[in-house]
Amino acid sequence: MLEVAGLTAVEETVYRLLVATATASADEVAAQTGLPPGQTEGVLTSLATKGLASPTDSLPRQYAATPPDVALLPRLQRQADSLDKARTAVTDLLESYRSTARRQDAGQLIEVITGSEALRQNLRQMQENARHEMLWFCKAQYVAMPSGSNRAEYDALARGVRYRVLYERAFFDDDGAIDNVVEGVQAGEMARSVPHLPLRLAVADRSFAICPLVPGGPHGSPNEPTAALLRDSSLLGALTALFERYWEDAVPLHVSASGAVSGADGADGADPLSETDRRLLSLLVAGVADKAIASQMGLSRRTVQRHIQHMMTLAGAATRMQLAWQAARRGWL
Repeated sequence: MLEVAGLTAVEETVYRLLVATATASADEVAAQTGLPPGQTEGVLTSLATKGLASPTDSLPRQYAATPPDVALLPRLQRQADSLDKARTAVTDLLESYRSTARRQDAGQLIEVITGSEALRQNLRQMQENARHEMLWFCKAQYVAMPSGSNRAEYDALARGVRYRVLYERAFFDDDGAIDNVVEGVQAGEMARSVPHLPLRLAVADRSFAICPLVPGGPHGSPNEPTAALLRDSSLLGALTALFERYWEDAVPLHVSASGAVSGADGADGADPLSETDRRLLSLLVAGVADKAIASQMGLSRRTVQRHIQHMMTLAGAATRMQLAWQAARRGWL
């Protein structure tokens, strides 16, 4: 059982005997284990070399076991650390192998999915395996997954997976679409609206994507839907970049406490900024530091930062640079 700690079966037998006794000589160990005296002396010397036993100065020489927590636990920890490093190395080798296979075989990069049921199954599986983020282009007129039927999203949101979903304006004309969007946003989905989307798309953890190969829906091909499952590649990177570009220009969808949605028409609605927000924003865009803004406006730095964070949330901006760009686009300046 202690082979993982670097002990042979014979060494483990002798060590267990020493643990159960205060001290023992080579002859005493040989008598109790049945090992030849010459072999017993060699085993005791090996245990001493490994730090699992120590000899006394008395004659005949006696051996005492080193406490297991001192002798074995550090060895096991080193073994565990080595296994972790080996596991990481194997994972890197596996990814390198797959990358090489993908370069040599296009079938490793793109898999064709045919049929509504197969498409739904792959979309569900993609979301079940997602660990960090899902990106979606939602066009009007579903192909395989009706609006409101994607319950895998709510399970993923509950696990902490972030959902960023772009809806084209015509999507909200579908029956029940607005109610389903409200449910998603209230569950944690980040949603935005754009006038038009170029294709349907789902991306999981920036490693896998599914997108139709031919137009679908009532106004598309009447045949069974055909989609591509894309793995990590330049094409997948391009589709992810396309999503990010549309996301930057999209209008955030806000859901009120009553369940009303604003932004679905592509407009931001009523002016969301106060006079204080506008003045602060103009100073921020001009490059004035927070401390100077606070001084000029008679506010604390904490209040200034709270106003800035509020405007970033309204604009759906992750950085102050994005806030400035969105402010110019929305006419806030």
